[in-house]
Amino acid sequence: MIHLVDALHLGAPNVICIALLEKGDNELVMVDSGPETVFESTVAGIKKIGFSPDQVKHLLLTHIHLDHSGGAWRWAKEFGTRIYVHPIGRPHLVDPAKLVTSATRIYADKMEYLWGKIEGIAPELVNDVDDEAQLELGQLNVRVLYTPGHANHHNAYLIGENLFTGDVAGCRVGSGPPVPPFVPPEASIEMWKESLDKLRAAKPSALYLTHFGKINDPAPHLNDLEDRIFRWSEWMRQKLVEGKSEKELIPEFQALTHKELAESGATWEEMVAYERGNPAAMNVLGLARYWHKVHPERLV
Repeated sequence: MIHLVDALHLGAPNVICIALLEKGDNELVMVDSGPETVFESTVAGIKKIGFSPDQVKHLLLTHIHLDHSGGAWRWAKEFGTRIYVHPIGRPHLVDPAKLVTSATRIYADKMEYLWGKIEGIAPELVNDVDDEAQLELGQLNVRVLYTPGHANHHNAYLIGENLFTGDVAGCRVGSGPPVPPFVPPEASIEMWKESLDKLRAAKPSALYLTHFGKINDPAPHLNDLEDRIFRWSEWMRQKLVEGKSEKELIPEFQALTHKELAESGATWEEMVAYERGNPAAMNVLGLARYWHKVHPERLV
């Protein structure tokens, strides 16, 4: 059985969704932990549905961005939870110094406010899992799918017909559409397209997004997301060719996304949740870096 906990990041709903699966033997598997700032609210959510946090014996991380993994060390330290992550991400969980330095360039003095404390995890509790690995966790068979595009250390996890997708299947809140989170420094349109094809080939009956929750229409969701990935990235390329700066592009991109969200039926409250989980400024930074780093020849 799958349980979903709204981690209430900074007290806000519909931003970070924590998935829990019963593996048998009175133990739980968690997918993504959220940042350390949601540890207590996640524990409260687990208790509310009738479980104890010390039942969480395994934590499948889709990737090491702090909104997905920043609290993993708390689970390992307090409950001995075993962590699973792509091999590229493993060293940064054991020693997060480089990860913290990189994130600080983006978030500056908001680091602790957004993500809380960050500590290393004991190496013996961190398992690296790569493409097509099979994990037998009690009654659960977990198939690992390496899915770069959003990040080069991104895994998705197929459990039965349910696919836990982190950020590679985008963000979607309530009645709104799926949108891609383009995050520096590793966003890759080409890799993202390949990963979406891999998700389709897995033929899931449902997707579970960290931002936010269960999606019952995988095929149209993934098609809509792919269309938006290419349209938004081309929009950004054209703006960069025009000579627009990143600072100028943030409000323009925000207007573009708000228009599409509203036209798709998202409420104002849902649009606020979209911005919390997938900030316009972050998308501008990620897409600008992609074009300058991967295809500079197309900016002339």
